Amino acid sequence: MNLVTGSSTALITPFKNGTLDEQTYAALIQRQINNGMDAVCPVGTTGESATLTHDEHKRCIEIAVEVCKGTHTKVLAGAGSNATHEAIEIAKHAQSAGVDAIFSVSPYYNKPSQEGLYQHYKTIANAVPELPFMLYNVPGRTGVDISADTTIRLFDDVENIYGVKEATGSLERTVELLSRRPELKVFSGDDAIDYPILANGGAGITSVTSNLMPDLKSELVRLALAGDFAGAKAINDKLYPLNSVMFCEANPIPVKAAMYIAGLIETLEYRLPLVPPSSANMKQIEEVMKNYDIKGL
Repeated sequence: MNLVTGSSTALITPFKNGTLDEQTYAALIQRQINNGMDAVCPVGTTGESATLTHDEHKRCIEIAVEVCKGTHTKVLAGAGSNATHEAIEIAKHAQSAGVDAIFSVSPYYNKPSQEGLYQHYKTIANAVPELPFMLYNVPGRTGVDISADTTIRLFDDVENIYGVKEATGSLERTVELLSRRPELKVFSGDDAIDYPILANGGAGITSVTSNLMPDLKSELVRLALAGDFAGAKAINDKLYPLNSVMFCEANPIPVKAAMYIAGLIETLEYRLPLVPPSSANMKQIEEVMKNYDIKGL
C-alpha cells in the first residue's frame, strides 16, 4: 500500500456565479504541482465540503485526479460525512476515480461516542479496503474529539487506516500518539504548529496557507523530513503572521479573500452561510500579505 505523506494542501473550492469554477480549480491544482506539493486534498473543510452538492463533491475529486495524473503530486481526497452510509458512497467514488488515499472528518453535529466513532471509521475503511485511509480529527469544527485511544484502536485493528490529520491544536496529542505508535502517520492540521509536529516525528501537513504559499510550505516539510529542523523552523517562523491571519475568521473565509487579493481567483464567492470577511479583517489580510511574495498561476 503506497501511503500519502509529506506536504499537502487543503484546497479551496472556487465558485463563479454560484457554481463550481472547474477551469480555475484545475489551474490552482496545477500551481500546487508546480510548486512542489506532495499531495492535494480536495473537498475538506477548506473546500467548503459541507455546502457542496454530492455531484460537486465528486467532480472536485475527479478534477484533482485528472490534473495530478502522471505527476509527482498525489490526491488525498475528502470522504467524510456525519452519516456513515454517505461517507461510504463518497469513499467508493473516490476510489473509482483513482485517488491515492482518502481522509474522513469525524462526524459532525450528532456527537457519537468513542465506540460510535470506532464503528463509523471501521465501516467506511472496510468498504474500501485497498485504499489508504486517514482519520481527520478537528473537534473545534465537529464537536467531537477522536481520542488517542480510539485512534490507536483503529490503527491497530483496521489494516488500511494508516494515519490521522490532527487539527486539535494540541502538541501533546501528537506526542502521545507517536510515543505509543511511532509508525502512525500524524499530519499537522494547524498551520502555526507544522514545524513542532514534524520535529516530533509527524509525517506531513495538510495546510490552508499553502493555497497561497505552496513553495514555502513544501520546502518547510522537505527540510523537516530531511532533518534540517533549523531551516524548517525559519520558514515556519516567517509564515507565522500569514498563518495567523488566515484564521482571523472561520476557515476558508480569510484564505479565499487572500487568494482573491492575490489574483489567484477571479471572483470572491462563498456558499452561505459563509460570507466575505469584515472590512477590518479584509484590510488586516491585505496588510499581512504585503510581506510575502505570492507566486501567480
